[in-house]
Amino acid sequence: MSAFIVGLTGGIGSGKSQVSALFEALDVTVVDADLIAREVVAPGTEGLAAIAEHFGAEILEADGSLNRAALRTRVFNDEAERRWLNALTHPLIRSEMVRRCREAPSEYALMVVPLMVENKLHTLVDRLLVVDLPEDQQRHRTASRDNTEGSEVDKIIARQASRAERLALADDVIDNSGSVEALSPQVRRLHQQYLTMARNRSSATGV
Repeated sequence: MSAFIVGLTGGIGSGKSQVSALFEALDVTVVDADLIAREVVAPGTEGLAAIAEHFGAEILEADGSLNRAALRTRVFNDEAERRWLNALTHPLIRSEMVRRCREAPSEYALMVVPLMVENKLHTLVDRLLVVDLPEDQQRHRTASRDNTEGSEVDKIIARQASRAERLALADDVIDNSGSVEALSPQVRRLHQQYLTMARNRSSATGV
């Protein structure tokens, strides 16, 4: 049972997955919002049934699973539909993330949420960790990774919180403007810091 939650976020292409994998290698329980977002709309769930009823059967694949590309197309440029989808899925994702973090066997849990600042989910965590790098590196890494045109990357970045907004809320920052090898020492230092904080919390609360 974990009484201490660290939130991990960062803009697209910032390296959140690399950082979370390093924490996981240190036996920290990682709760990933993207994975849970898939689970709450899996075949047989109430979430998927509601989406199909709202958008129509054409939003489903032949096997009954969600056609994510079709859904993205429907909501990306339609603010009203995006809000409807968020109102359905966000409470489901939020409650499941918190439950898994609280039940984590590690001394603290890492909650990974790409849009943590945008959706004000930093209020759910004890510490906010931001993976940071300059926007020009964000664009380059995302375009190279996803084989995406720069204009499309710019649209995604524009929909996210700004670098300044994330940093203003951050308790801790990992600098990912350098090499991959530079990440591990930063993660290990923060891991020790979070272990101390989690143990102090446990001592104070008796948990």
